[in-house]
Amino acid sequence: MREDMTVFVVDDDEAARDSLAVLLESAEYRVEAFSSGRMFLERLPASPNGCALIDIRMPEIGGLELQDALKERAIELPIVFVTGHADVPVAVRAMRAGAIDFVEKPFTAEVILNAVERALEHAAFLHQKTAAAASARSRLEQLTDREREVFEHLVEGHPNKVIAAKLNISPRTVEIHRSRVMDKTGARSLSDLVRMAIAVNPDRTKG
Repeated sequence: MREDMTVFVVDDDEAARDSLAVLLESAEYRVEAFSSGRMFLERLPASPNGCALIDIRMPEIGGLELQDALKERAIELPIVFVTGHADVPVAVRAMRAGAIDFVEKPFTAEVILNAVERALEHAAFLHQKTAAAASARSRLEQLTDREREVFEHLVEGHPNKVIAAKLNISPRTVEIHRSRVMDKTGARSLSDLVRMAIAVNPDRTKG
């Protein structure tokens, strides 16, 4: 049971929607059900904590459109798609676009619950990543412009002498700024600083 998380069920079929809600609630999940994609988007919190169980085929706004809409809003909500046999290629495409899983009809309670649990595990990971980024950003905002320059060079792996030459300051001054960076950020080592840099900007790990 994940008391702080919600499973959002989106399905235009009332019987299917109610059945899923009852199943999830019996497993002690917090559930919010929606009869349309439009209603889901209108009522979804700006920063939802949980996952979504979405039917691929719905009128007006289907599952893929919902997935695109969430991306446009920069909302990272793990999705499990419910699909009929004929929709499997569509569901596979959705997974390539970031969906966690798809469950093919007819399904068993075990399959649904396992898929939801995987999605919530991923949601927990995303929540931790977001919290780490916010914490790192808050710490780095305490740095002066010069300290931030020293920080950037440090996380690039430059030694003090190289940093001094690049910033046209003495190695001793670099050491002073480095000490202040460590104090203000609460970092205990250079690896801590690197983790903060990656938390704020994951693209640093690319290339």
